[in-house]
Amino acid sequence: MDPVKTYRYLRLAIIGMVLLVGAAVVHEWWRTGWQCLETSVSSYYYTPARPVLVGALVAMGVCLVVIRGSTDAEDILLNVCGAMTPVIAFVPTPGTGEHCDTASMAQVDVPADVANSVFALLVLGLAVLIVAFLVAHGQRRRGDGGGGRTRARLAIATCAYLVTAGTFAGARSAFIDTAHLAASAVLFLAIISLVTVNAVLYGREHASGSLRIRDVVNRYAVLAATMAAVAIVMLIFGRVYGWQHAELCIEGELVTLFAVFWAIQTRELWWRGVRTARASDEQSPTGSGAG
Repeated sequence: MDPVKTYRYLRLAIIGMVLLVGAAVVHEWWRTGWQCLETSVSSYYYTPARPVLVGALVAMGVCLVVIRGSTDAEDILLNVCGAMTPVIAFVPTPGTGEHCDTASMAQVDVPADVANSVFALLVLGLAVLIVAFLVAHGQRRRGDGGGGRTRARLAIATCAYLVTAGTFAGARSAFIDTAHLAASAVLFLAIISLVTVNAVLYGREHASGSLRIRDVVNRYAVLAATMAAVAIVMLIFGRVYGWQHAELCIEGELVTLFAVFWAIQTRELWWRGVRTARASDEQSPTGSGAG
């Protein structure tokens, strides 16, 4: 039961971090006046909500990387989500949230903060890569190295690290201007893909025979479709009508539904930890992963 409890508490911790960020943002909105609302959740980096925002995102990233998916596809998406959240936390969105009263945080030295935080993150990332290569080497020596898929995952992770480190070192200004938006886009795409994968896994597990389209039209599919539909509608609405809070609406909707996804999955897997589909992975050495 101990591994099951670990899965359970990791999922609950992710929900808790979303609640923590939401409470900090709502409190800051209430403190500055209901007429004062930032244009995105990320803009609250420049307000007193910053410590909670950064801390919660980092904690959430750790949970997402640590938790093991039921399949390789789910595990890779969890790792991608976990890798993006610290970048979003450490590299703020461009601008300083002038729309509201952010005078108390107006003197934030963004370049210095990013230089320190991202350097530390890159050191951690290098350590993780070294450990991953050592583990893979040890597995190969025992004859269970995970084959081509493990090597491919390590190669992709290494390339992503080198691109990030190279941009950070050689084009710092561009990194500061674009890293947050790029990481946010990757994170949101990975979240929608993660929920979609769960729709397929849930349908496969509950299908009476061969998997059919109707089997994957379930609670997870509804969540994934809602995430994508609302994001697209709000993006178009913001572009057409110039609504400055469209980004905030998109972020709020995706983060809220992400928490709903974890709540549903936690309830579904409360006594199991992972789906039974995981057993087929564990019979093969290719089921290894970082999370």
